[in-house]
Amino acid sequence: MNVLIVRTSSMGDLIHTWPAITDLLAHYPNLRLSWMAEENFCDIAGLHPGISDVIPIAWRRWRKSLLSKATWFEIGALRTRLRGTAWDCVLDSQGLVKSAIPASWAGGTLAGYDKTSIREPLASLFYDKKITVSRNLSAIERNRQLFARAFGYQSTGAPCFGIGKGQRPDWLLTDDYAVLLHATSRDSKEWPENHWIALGQWLNTLGICSVLPWGNEREHERAKRLAGAISGAIPAPRLRLREAAGLLGHARAVIGVDTGLSHLANAVDVPLVAIYTDTDPALTGVVETPYAHNLGNIGICPSPNEVQSALQAIWSRI
Repeated sequence: MNVLIVRTSSMGDLIHTWPAITDLLAHYPNLRLSWMAEENFCDIAGLHPGISDVIPIAWRRWRKSLLSKATWFEIGALRTRLRGTAWDCVLDSQGLVKSAIPASWAGGTLAGYDKTSIREPLASLFYDKKITVSRNLSAIERNRQLFARAFGYQSTGAPCFGIGKGQRPDWLLTDDYAVLLHATSRDSKEWPENHWIALGQWLNTLGICSVLPWGNEREHERAKRLAGAISGAIPAPRLRLREAAGLLGHARAVIGVDTGLSHLANAVDVPLVAIYTDTDPALTGVVETPYAHNLGNIGICPSPNEVQSALQAIWSRI
C-alpha cells in the first residue's frame, strides 16, 4: 500500500509525528510511506528510516508570490507528481486548511481530524474519513491516536521516535561538549543571556565545551556574543538539519528553549533539559524520559541553578 503523510511544518511538529510513524510501521511493516513537507523541513521528514520518499511543498514561499506564473507552475508540478502515484490512503496530520488543500490534490482516500479536534474546523471538510482525537493530549499522543484510529490499531506504550544519532560533526575538536540551544521563534520563549553565560561557565568548570548553533543573522550575533562571554565556547558553523542531528546526537548534554532542535535532541536520547518560559510543556514539551526533563512553564523562568541540578540528576541516572 502507498500511504502519503501530510505534515508540512514546523520542525517540532514534524518531529512529533515520528513516534506515530514508528507505531504504524510496527503494525504494518509492508506499507510504503511518503511524506509531504515544507521544502525547508524535508531533511527532518527524511530522517525517519521508515520514510521512502519526501515530497517538498513550498507554501511558505508561494504565499508571498501567488500572482507569479512561476509559483503556479510549481504548484502544477506538485499536483502532477502527487497524481502520479495511486495512494491507498492520504493522512493529513496537521489539520489546517493549508495542509488539507494539497493533501486533497493527491487523489487518494483522505483522512484527518474531525472539526472538534482542530483549531481550523474548515479543514475537516476536505476529509473522507474524519477522526476524533482529544485536544487535551500532548502533540505526540494526538498524532499517535490519529494514526492508530485511521489504520485500525491500538497505540500503547511509550513513544519511540525511531531515528538514530546521525554522524558526529568532523569540525568538533573536543570529545566532551554541550549544545546550548538559545534560539527560538519568539522573544517570549527566550532564556536570558546572563543565564546562558552562567550555565556555560559552570559547564566549562566540568571540562565541557559549550557549542552554540544558530539559524539566522540575529541568532548568529547572539551565539558569537555568548561564546565571547563563556570560556572555551564556540559558535557552530551554519548547519543543515541533518548536520544538526549529528551534533545533538553525540553531545554530553543539550540545554534548549522551546524550539524544534530541543525536540530533535529528545528524539536521539541525549541528556536534555528543555526550558519553557511562555508555553505549557504538558502540551508541547519534550517527552520526559531518564534522559530528558522539562523545566518552567508559562510565566515561569528557571534559574541556571535549577538547570544545573536537572542536568546532574539526568547524568546520575544514565
